[in-house]
Amino acid sequence: MTTSKHRAQTGRARYAASRRSRRAPLEFYPTPPEATRALLSVEAFVGPIWESACGDGAISRELIKAGYDVTSTDLVGRGFGEGGLDFLRSEKPLAKHIITNPPYGTHGLGDAFVRRALIHARKTGGTVAMLLNLRSLANPDRHAKFVKTPPAAIYFLDELTCWPEGKPTTKTARIARQQYYWAVWKPGHKGTPRCWWLSTRDFK
Repeated sequence: MTTSKHRAQTGRARYAASRRSRRAPLEFYPTPPEATRALLSVEAFVGPIWESACGDGAISRELIKAGYDVTSTDLVGRGFGEGGLDFLRSEKPLAKHIITNPPYGTHGLGDAFVRRALIHARKTGGTVAMLLNLRSLANPDRHAKFVKTPPAAIYFLDELTCWPEGKPTTKTARIARQQYYWAVWKPGHKGTPRCWWLSTRDFK
């Protein structure tokens, strides 16, 4: 006889599998250039930058164009930077600052990226900037993390679409239509973050 508890567990498992099936393979959602340009309009970084989930180089190219020295790595090689480097297992920071659009997934990948980046930044005295889903700001599972280690700044983006694998026609395209923000952590910051609004249309 099937119990209600068993049905609930089965339902959750099917829901999780369904969500995973709608995600882009290996969480590859290239970042439109206007997102990085918007960040650079309000933040400057002194010293080299590590783009730790570089994908096809979408963020790295904009940073390089702006004159920054950038080290680009990813778990998977996509013809840009160094592939085969698992950021979540990295022990040594490869640059002072870390800027990336981390994979989100369904098992806290984004949170794990933030945590690892902050560990590295404590060693280097650098800044961490992460492009995140706006829904993550109001989540009971993340409340304590934000309160304990608040960003120094939060920049809301009014319009941004990170297409799965960079292809607007893919079947998972619906997942791309989310709202995003840049969270910026700086060494020694405590208390309330500075919040501001950025229009990506100004940077296309």
